Amino acid sequence: MLDKKKVLENTIKRCRERDIILPTYEQMANPEKVPAGIRNELKNIGLWDLNPRNMFRITWKNEPIDFGGGFGKVNYIEIPRELTGIRARIFMLVGKYFPTGAHKVGATFGPLVEKLIKGEFDPTCQKALWPSTGNYCRGGAYDAHLLACPSIAVLPEGMSRERFDWLKKVGCEIYATPGCESNVKEVYDKTKELKMKRPDEIVVLNQFDQIGNAIWHYVCTGRAMEEIYYQERRGKEKLRAICLTQGSAGTLGSAEYLKEQFPEIKIAAAEALQCPTLLYNGYGGHRIEGIGDKHVPWIHNIRNMDMVVDIDDQDCMDLLRLFNEPAGMAYLKKKGIAPELVEKLNLLGISSIANLLGCIKMAKYYEMNDDSIIVTVATDSVDMYGSRLEELQEDLGDYTEMKAILDFERSLMAQGLDWMKELTYWDKKRMHNLKYFTWIEQQGKELAELNAQWYDDDYWSKQFHAYEEWDELIKEFNEKTGLLKKYE
Repeated sequence: MLDKKKVLENTIKRCRERDIILPTYEQMANPEKVPAGIRNELKNIGLWDLNPRNMFRITWKNEPIDFGGGFGKVNYIEIPRELTGIRARIFMLVGKYFPTGAHKVGATFGPLVEKLIKGEFDPTCQKALWPSTGNYCRGGAYDAHLLACPSIAVLPEGMSRERFDWLKKVGCEIYATPGCESNVKEVYDKTKELKMKRPDEIVVLNQFDQIGNAIWHYVCTGRAMEEIYYQERRGKEKLRAICLTQGSAGTLGSAEYLKEQFPEIKIAAAEALQCPTLLYNGYGGHRIEGIGDKHVPWIHNIRNMDMVVDIDDQDCMDLLRLFNEPAGMAYLKKKGIAPELVEKLNLLGISSIANLLGCIKMAKYYEMNDDSIIVTVATDSVDMYGSRLEELQEDLGDYTEMKAILDFERSLMAQGLDWMKELTYWDKKRMHNLKYFTWIEQQGKELAELNAQWYDDDYWSKQFHAYEEWDELIKEFNEKTGLLKKYE
């Protein structure tokens, strides 16, 4: 049996030796609370450097530069009506300015650090295994490296080349499973196989069932969205909606926070039309990398959902070209889109485009007008998809102005009310019940907890507010390492 006291002693010693200090959730949400000495050290550290001080850059408020940046306001862009065809304003948080270029360093912080501060993971003899469909294992490998913990990544072989190349650079143990983005069960099967072979060595940190994933978004992403709203609203504008691809349901933790602050807000989960799991209990493969499918994550609070929006992955791939190919960018400028915005559309990766399309469809469904604000997230940027653009070029040939015209009209302006559903009580119950087949039958979760997720009104509130206890444990941990004394 694990001796938690001994493990915690090992972890504290390791962090003291490696000069590792843990940020609190409050500091990640409000980096102005980071000690001045640490902020000064960051002036000599690159955004992607494998330096333990970059734990303090797990925030939406990094200065958007590659080296030596400080902290400022939330990084976001507004997508104007000239590009969306709707009257509501859409604001997207920008994930590129996190270490690794995606916000998943936040999603992985919670699951790993919770175990470190509770003596449930020993970095001196155990490895963190990150089951993933893309950015999660990258974020996990990065955080683990900063915390002097070895990592294992399990992800589908069909994910973009950039992901695999980066994992190799940080020395991560990699297992590529059969299939594409939606082949999550194959990832689970490999994870189970590895855990059975190396039970004492491996600690599984599954993004789909680790509440720390969603808690980080509850605290940090939700507050960042709220901050944007109060900063940008004009007159009687209200925060009407949030739309996010389901994925691991981690980012949807931000919707839990917004629901508490704005009870009338509408919450939508988007998914790929080619794999309509929520909409029709459907299945299939698709190309919207990073959003998973074919099951409902354990940490997804389905009861808080208002709508499901399915997105055609072809629209996402066409817009990836429109936003990044020279002919596409030239056409957008010709259409009157502000050149400075066109130059920033490379901040949207494939799943980010899916989020944008979900917002457009949602606004049309609810007939949102000039007094409406919608928020979402650009998880990562085109930096992760250069190889996809090369493949599209090879398969389809040069991108022309005529193709840009077609993609602008069909994939943006013509988004309609097809393949979406406003949810009744029983729609939600059906989706919630899908958890049974993955989590109770396959993954060994308790039926009593599944029922508590649906019937216990306090279940989710207790889950998300666990960060308050975790912050106290982080403070105690840092005190025991003694490394903060030099900044006092």
